[in-house]
Amino acid sequence: MSILITGARGKVGQAVIHRLHAAGRPVRAASAKPTDLTVPAGVEVAEVDLGRPETFPAALDGVRQVFLYPEPSGIDAFVAAARAAGVEHVVLLSSASVLAPDAETDPLASHSFLVERALAASGLPHTFLRPDAFASNALGWSYGISQGLPIQLAYPEAQTAPIHPEDIADVAVEALTGTALRGRALTLTGGQSLTFREQIAVLAEVLGRDLRVETVTRAEAEQQMSRFLPAGFASSLLTLWAAATAGPAPIADTTRSLLGTPERTFHQWAVENAAAFTAR
Repeated sequence: MSILITGARGKVGQAVIHRLHAAGRPVRAASAKPTDLTVPAGVEVAEVDLGRPETFPAALDGVRQVFLYPEPSGIDAFVAAARAAGVEHVVLLSSASVLAPDAETDPLASHSFLVERALAASGLPHTFLRPDAFASNALGWSYGISQGLPIQLAYPEAQTAPIHPEDIADVAVEALTGTALRGRALTLTGGQSLTFREQIAVLAEVLGRDLRVETVTRAEAEQQMSRFLPAGFASSLLTLWAAATAGPAPIADTTRSLLGTPERTFHQWAVENAAAFTAR
């Protein structure tokens, strides 16, 4: 019986596919654009467009577990199709943002919150993975760094405990293949709290050059961010970062606490992704 991986073009989805395939598990990779997928030989591909419920039955045929990307559009129809297909467990890539009191209406949290709510009401066994800040969020600085520009931040002392996407994949695979994590809601972080300024210092060390940080006003930051983020997202992020200046970010569930393996560090992520910060 196959494991269906939705969001299969994403970094986490790709890592989960490769791990399961290497372990000899039958895997079906799904995307709204399956012809764009790159997967190992022997991995099935399927179309799953959460806005088109007619794509669900074929993708779910013979599937007993699903790794689900959080998209509320069509989630009720997907849940119904999963139950009809005999799916026994859903592992949701959710977000720690669902823990906020305004999660149902917050632009950052609402997608994951609504999918969690649908799964909780469905009766399907489920596991929620709620990663906090991704280490890969630092890619938002890549263009400026590659062009030698200062990094402009409203809250350079905001602290997060960035998690390496590969750590999320490790936990996801354990949730899909084992029993210890099944049925739990796990808030996932890396093992170290770092300010944005400290993360940039790590990047400077890895790249071997000085990187400048400039503090700007919240209004200036929101105007800049709104050029490439949907409406409301910039404001929500800035509110989150303002609150994160109060002290070290809490360390929650990690690969060390859940799997007994050391967390990958932000420095490790920076070394692996240094090319993204260099001029082309």
